[in-house]
Amino acid sequence: ANAAVLAELLATARLTNTARVLEVGCGTGNYIAAIAARLGCQCWGLEPSASMRAEAEQQTRGTVTLVKGVAEAMAFPANFFDLIFSVDVIHHVSNRPAHFEHAHAQLHPRGQLCIVTDSEEIIRTREPLSRYFPDTVEVELRRYPRVRLLENELRTAGFSDIAERITELPYHVRDIRPYADKAFSALHLISEASFARGMAHLRADVAKGVVHGVARYVHIWARKT
Repeated sequence: ANAAVLAELLATARLTNTARVLEVGCGTGNYIAAIAARLGCQCWGLEPSASMRAEAEQQTRGTVTLVKGVAEAMAFPANFFDLIFSVDVIHHVSNRPAHFEHAHAQLHPRGQLCIVTDSEEIIRTREPLSRYFPDTVEVELRRYPRVRLLENELRTAGFSDIAERITELPYHVRDIRPYADKAFSALHLISEASFARGMAHLRADVAKGVVHGVARYVHIWARKT
C-alpha cells in the first residue's frame, strides 16, 4: 500500500477501533489489511475477482471480511459503514451513479466516502510513466473520469462537504521489470513501437541512476448528510 495514501485515509477519516470500513475493489487487500492491522476495527473488502480475493485471504488472515461483488450493486445494510473508500478503482466502475447511491445509503449519517484517483493534471505529469511513455496520456484521459464530474455525481447522490486532497510519495526507480512486464495497465493500450521506444529510454536512464518517480493521487472526500 502507498504509505501516503494510507496516512491520508487514516488521518482524514479519524477512525477508531469501533469503526466499520469498506474498501471497494480491494484487489489483494493491501489497504484494507493495513487499516485492520492498524486500528483493529471491523473491515470489509468488496472484490469481483476470485483470484484477487484468494490472495487477499492469505494477506488478511481473517481480519477482513471479503465479499464477492461489484461497486454498482453493493449488498450491505443501510447506515452501516463509517468509511467507504476505493483506490484507483473508480475508472473501472461502469455505473458510477448507482455506486454512489448505494454508498450513500450504506454509510452512517455523517459517514464518509473517499475516492482515490488520478486527475487530468496528474495523468499528464506522471513520473516516470508519462515522460517515458507519452502515448499513455491520451489513453488514460479517456479512461479516467474528470474530478469535477465525479464531484457533481456525488452531489447528485446526496453527498456534501466535498473536498480534494493530494498525496505525493517520491521514490527512486531502480527496477524496470514492472514496466517491462506491463504491470501498468496503460502500457497494454499503446503501440508496441511506442512501448519499445519508452523502454529503451527508461532502461538507459535507470542504468545511469537518474530516474525518479512520484506516486501522486487526488483524494475526493464526501460526507453523507
